[in-house]
Amino acid sequence: MLLELGVLALIVVIVAIMYNSLVRLRETADGAWADVDVQLKRRHDLVPNLVETVKGYASHEKGTFEAVVEARSKAMNATGPAAAAEAENMLTGALKSLFALSENYPELRASENFAGLQSTLSSLEDAIQKARRYYNAVVRDYNTKVGQVPTNLVARTFGFREREFFEATGGEREVPNVDFGSGA
Repeated sequence: MLLELGVLALIVVIVAIMYNSLVRLRETADGAWADVDVQLKRRHDLVPNLVETVKGYASHEKGTFEAVVEARSKAMNATGPAAAAEAENMLTGALKSLFALSENYPELRASENFAGLQSTLSSLEDAIQKARRYYNAVVRDYNTKVGQVPTNLVARTFGFREREFFEATGGEREVPNVDFGSGA
């Protein structure tokens, strides 16, 4: 009887340890996603300032501005890592168009306000990439734990499910086109 109680107690302790490790990783993944979300919100907040600055110099480029505003709206309303990655890719493309447009306006490129916004956006992009990498690393660890034996038995029993990665989509995987030929 004492041996059976000891084995039962050992099983309960092992299950509790596995459960707690899954909870810790789940919470870490939630925190990492919140960090990504904060950086994305900062980016979304910067976009209207950038658009307004460029509008002052290139008011007849309405289509470009509308594309940026629409992409920002979709990015702000995206839910989940996969949808957010797709929407953010659209926003990145629209912002590239906006910056390409600035090449046609030397006075805009020389604007201190525009240069500051461009610099801020660049540092935000770096912060977003770091947050995404951390989030994906935590999700990888969590998903591995959810799928490994014997932890997968505890995960299945208590409803732990694999998480989505925040993956780069089409345009982010493309090699940028750099042209030094015309322009000087």
